[in-house]
Amino acid sequence: MGIGKLKEVDIRELWQHEQYDFSEWLSKKENIENLNEILGLTLVDISKETYVGAYRCDLFAKDETTGIKVIIENQLEVSNHDHLGKIITYASGLDAKVIVWIVKEAREEHRSAIEWLNNNTNSNVNFFLIEIHAYKIGESDPAPMFQVVEQPNDFIKNNKSANRDESMNKSQSQRIEFWNQFNNIVIERGKPFNIRKATTDHWYNVAIGTSDAYISITLVNKDSLIGVSLYIPDNKELYDKIFIKKELIEEELGFKLQWERLDNVKASQIIYRIKGLDFDNHDNYNELMNKTIDLAVLMRDVFKKYI
Repeated sequence: MGIGKLKEVDIRELWQHEQYDFSEWLSKKENIENLNEILGLTLVDISKETYVGAYRCDLFAKDETTGIKVIIENQLEVSNHDHLGKIITYASGLDAKVIVWIVKEAREEHRSAIEWLNNNTNSNVNFFLIEIHAYKIGESDPAPMFQVVEQPNDFIKNNKSANRDESMNKSQSQRIEFWNQFNNIVIERGKPFNIRKATTDHWYNVAIGTSDAYISITLVNKDSLIGVSLYIPDNKELYDKIFIKKELIEEELGFKLQWERLDNVKASQIIYRIKGLDFDNHDNYNELMNKTIDLAVLMRDVFKKYI
């Protein structure tokens, strides 16, 4: 079997203009997925050339399950001070929590600047510096590839937050351990959904194709439960629309759900609870996590038909 050799292609041969070519290409769903893999997000509502005062941000989006605002600034050349200033201006003007700077080549001083920003800014603000390259094998079509140069150091940021709270409690540590192992299994299974960064949070969200709802996985150790639900943050009309199809949905799933409209709050949820979670005993983690993933994928695929 012959083995080819990678040959780098000048990205200007693929996209001559940042705005009309590269930004247009990146904004398409099938291409933004490559960036989602790096960011651990599911970007939706992508808009091009969003104004911030007299300037225009290349791409502005939000994460489907958290609503976090994301800016993407593209520079198909060597990084410069002008664009560094722009990403900070755009982040401030658009209240973005994730800032992505894509360049042809990152200068060392800009690598250091992004690293400094990640280590010294609020733990909720995250900066990515990414190089875009393209390669061919023989006469093949060129294949774009994102190469992360600098990204948030979760260990540093988590410890900064923990120091403010004096210490990370046992439950928080156990959640990080659970989600890390959970992500490993999701990867081993071919990523049936985008992985989220492991955090101390008790929830983990899976996109379903709309910003009005998502699949939420929740850890409730005190009750020895994992909840898998369709979570609707603020749309009672959507809940009522789905509730009408209750019998069809449960028949397709093959089990009963708990339907919780929660009239006293904005949110609603349709949930199935799995028993067996115990932070002090991990013997069943592999089985429990696989069952949770199976359930999340099934509920996502079924509910998508009714939203």
